[in-house]
Amino acid sequence: MKTLVTGAAGFIGAHCVLRLLRDGHQVVGLDNFNDYYDPQLKHDRVRWVQEQVGHFQLATIDLADASAVENLFAREQPEVVINLAAQAGVRYSLEKPRAYLDSNVIGFLNILESCRNHPVKHLIYASSSSVYGANQHTPYSVRDGVDHPLSLYAATKKANELMAHSYSHLFGIPCTGLRFFTVYGPWGRPDMSPILFARAINEGKPLKLFNHGEHQRDFTYIDDIIESIARLIERPPQANAQWDREQPDPASSMAPWRIYNIGGQHSVELKDYLALLEKHLGQKALVELLPLQPGDVLNTCADASDLARATGFQPCIELDEGLGRFIAWFRDYYPLPVAHAARG
Repeated sequence: MKTLVTGAAGFIGAHCVLRLLRDGHQVVGLDNFNDYYDPQLKHDRVRWVQEQVGHFQLATIDLADASAVENLFAREQPEVVINLAAQAGVRYSLEKPRAYLDSNVIGFLNILESCRNHPVKHLIYASSSSVYGANQHTPYSVRDGVDHPLSLYAATKKANELMAHSYSHLFGIPCTGLRFFTVYGPWGRPDMSPILFARAINEGKPLKLFNHGEHQRDFTYIDDIIESIARLIERPPQANAQWDREQPDPASSMAPWRIYNIGGQHSVELKDYLALLEKHLGQKALVELLPLQPGDVLNTCADASDLARATGFQPCIELDEGLGRFIAWFRDYYPLPVAHAARG
């Protein structure tokens, strides 16, 4: 099918484009190549995809530009939309809150409006495990409440779910929201811990371990995310005929709308995660222990059973194996500094 992938030069987006092209889909990519982190990494991801599957159509558009988004939909008439574009990062939302409204709220509204004006068979969009916020019940279930976000980023992701539901109800747009849990792997974002930690270890610099390393995270390898998306594309949600207004199911609806968790389904303490990174790098870390940061969630763990029932698949790549693959890419993309290599 003809599929529009937003955030196509991003971490998850580039992997998604590659998989869809390999599966025979006609892909139109969209990205604004902003400077939240070095745009060169985004260009390198695009080149990586093209080296394997050839050229694909890629539009440089900001989702906040309503007319540009509408014109793209009118011209391309996509059958499926996979919205992976977003302003990411919990801590950055404390510094630049308006960037989150522009990209995650206004940008998503423009996607929904274009899907309304040019009906699509399926809209899949990225949500986040951060929506669970202050919820202390683990593993996180899609039937848990998500009414207490701890960051503006999390609030915008919950807003996406609510906005999608309203458009699904009003205009019959089949919408699937995916709550991702700490995605990692080759071509990952440089503001996330795998690259931050690996670079610090490689260069012999101290790394910051917040909450004294007592956080727990459910890590999800990128290939498991992409396999889940690939299986869901041709499974647009149906209205839940058993949906009960008196006892509403938060994960489904009387509209064609659905929410899934995509996560590894077990928590790992950051200290243990760091130990695995040290093992794969063959070097010990210099650690600076720091207190809990505003907006951080203490523990994440996904219940992905609904995903397994819907697709016959659930994330399966263990953290040790996934970090090994990540470090192999990391050593190639971020070679050891000459001065440090000489000292070693």
